[in-house]
Amino acid sequence: MLVLEYKVKAKKLQFLAIEEAIKTTQFIRNKCLRYWMDAAREAKIDRFALNKYSTELRNEFKFVANLNSMAVQSSAERAWLAISRFYDNCKNIVSGKKGYPRFQHDNRSVEYKTSGWKLNPIKRRITITDKKGIGELKLLGKWDIQTYSVKSIKRVRIIRRADGYYCQFCIDVEALDI
Repeated sequence: MLVLEYKVKAKKLQFLAIEEAIKTTQFIRNKCLRYWMDAAREAKIDRFALNKYSTELRNEFKFVANLNSMAVQSSAERAWLAISRFYDNCKNIVSGKKGYPRFQHDNRSVEYKTSGWKLNPIKRRITITDKKGIGELKLLGKWDIQTYSVKSIKRVRIIRRADGYYCQFCIDVEALDI
């Protein structure tokens, strides 16, 4: 896997839309954790149950429905990763704290899988196609993303940092044996 990162240049309304998408991702993750905490005593909760619950959240809340379905699934997967890491630490008898999953209050990214975004074939631009209103973002960086096929891009993540917003592309490439 190769990760290419670009700084994002956009308008103020687009940055507000990105913030709303990040807050929605945090909301979904926290709701999935709460669902696991409440239902763990009664039934077995696994990754598929959390994905099913995330689709229920899409039907219940309009602002969740505005986020791309793959981004909603991705945030449910993040919750499951925290839960499974806790289970693995308990199973392997790790000394000290086991890392019980906690609610997020400072989420900084939203992640899209294979849909919800579209690359410009010529210029370094990405268009986020969900209903949050992010739109087309200009990518500033040295790497040429057009050299990789769109099918090799597995995930796109928009991250908020102290000095601005960044867009990461996780690309599936073969490692060369030297």
